[in-house]
Amino acid sequence: MPNAAGLAVRILEEMEHELGSIEVVTGTGGIFDVHLDGELVFTKSMLGRYPQPEDVLPLLRERLGRT
Repeated sequence: MPNAAGLAVRILEEMEHELGSIEVVTGTGGIFDVHLDGELVFTKSMLGRYPQPEDVLPLLRERLGRT
């Protein structure tokens, strides 16, 4: 969960005014997905590793219309 918590902090630092909240859901089996408004934005299987903020933030910016 440290990966998820750290990523959530970075997302909130950059996008706190655009996002109402962030939900971190624990699971099993190494699943690590990021959704925005119910749509999959990133999944760990895209890279085969846990993401760095630099992997996810551009995808979120794009979805929010901030490129």
